[in-house]
Amino acid sequence: VMTGSALKDLGYGTGLYRTPPYYAVKVPVFSFEKLLDANSSLGPEMKSTGEVLGVGKTVNEALFKGLVSAGYSIDLPVDRREMGVYITVKDEDKPEVVQLAKKFADLGLRIYATEGTAKAIRSIDIDVTVVNKLYDNANTSMDLLSEGKIKYIIYTGTPLDVIDDFIKLHRRALRLSVATITSIDTANALADILAGGYNQSNTELVDIGHLRQEPAKLKFAKMQSTGDDIIFFDNRDGSVTAPEALAVTYCNRHYGIGGNGIALIEDPTVPGADVSTRMFNKDGSAGQIGANAILCVGKYLYDNGIVKKERIAVQTPVGMKYIKVYTENGRVRSVKAKMGDADFTAANVPVSINRRQVVDYPVKVAGMVWNVTCVNVGNPHCVVFAKHIDTIDVKAVGPQFEHADIFPERINTEFVRFVNKTTLRMRTWERGNGETYACGTGACAAVAAACELGYCDRDEDITVKMKGGDVIVRVTDDGISMLGTTDLIFEGTVEY
Repeated sequence: VMTGSALKDLGYGTGLYRTPPYYAVKVPVFSFEKLLDANSSLGPEMKSTGEVLGVGKTVNEALFKGLVSAGYSIDLPVDRREMGVYITVKDEDKPEVVQLAKKFADLGLRIYATEGTAKAIRSIDIDVTVVNKLYDNANTSMDLLSEGKIKYIIYTGTPLDVIDDFIKLHRRALRLSVATITSIDTANALADILAGGYNQSNTELVDIGHLRQEPAKLKFAKMQSTGDDIIFFDNRDGSVTAPEALAVTYCNRHYGIGGNGIALIEDPTVPGADVSTRMFNKDGSAGQIGANAILCVGKYLYDNGIVKKERIAVQTPVGMKYIKVYTENGRVRSVKAKMGDADFTAANVPVSINRRQVVDYPVKVAGMVWNVTCVNVGNPHCVVFAKHIDTIDVKAVGPQFEHADIFPERINTEFVRFVNKTTLRMRTWERGNGETYACGTGACAAVAAACELGYCDRDEDITVKMKGGDVIVRVTDDGISMLGTTDLIFEGTVEY
């Protein structure tokens, strides 16, 4: 157990507690009135009206919960070209602020700083927008707050001659739920939290009255199809109660297993199904269905003896999917999945445009006009045909599509090049995952859209080429089928 001094470097001074397998962090709750009356040089515990407790499997998860409970908005903005972090630090912190600024810049946030801090940050060629101090009365951090351009404030050092300015800034930030961090260590922790992708939907709800006394051990299998890698957990015993948290923890490629998502194998609840499966993106959001994941499900079930037959019925959140496995030397090498019908009805995608269908329709996203075709193939897709998909800045444009107002449930976006009647090339931005090596339902959506627009023919095998490999898709009156290869990468056990 670490108390008191353990978090003083984090700017809290109120306690970090370690009780395996959990961490607990106390975070002070500030009030406007007490802040105005307090001397800003006092510790947070002297300026707060109470504390909240964040409990998580890691310090960052616990701190995230504490900050959110204290009333702060802790997430990354969709459009990071203007919104960012304001940094002003005392001279002794300037050597450390350089790497801190790099963390925020790597997250795509715009960096605003006072002149002296900006000079330090520019030493490693990070782009910085200089902001005047409050007493300059123009182009100040207060102006940026009012314009909604500051998401976080990093402010260390409060000399007596600027205490009034600091209190004004902090008070305004509190009203806007903008976190004001007064310690470099805490700011580093904040950057790590943002990089980890924590949100209120993907962190485990911990019952502090029934804490686990020791970490649970979970067996897993990591599998891939066309470079789309998925982590599988056998949950037929119901031991996994927070799959969203599992996804965020173990899909991380630096601190976890690494993958684009997780899949749970569970007992079915409908007649005729051999098993049930649920899928979650790496940000913890529900994936509804993934065609590459369904191919991997077939191999997982057959090779592990869970369902030892060539034709398998799988219950999913969007209906029954039927798969056929093809074996080589007693193990599955390739799988064909029937993915159901393509639905172009705008309301069923869903897309908020007053049309029955959105097919080859111009919409403005990220400052440009794109002709889009929207289709639901178990999850929503927006297909954009373009002549040169390699030159599209998918990392910048993808989030703008995903969070566009016309897509109330967010969207997966495919940027597709028509090669010939039987070949397409594709790049995908997946909601909750970013740009991926491949997307099976995206390939199905692209071929369905190509057939709808007359680029390709129904009842023909269409090869879709993606960064991670090729799949073969066919659109018929009976629905869409997809054939692809799948492999087991490795198996193991994790503590949770």
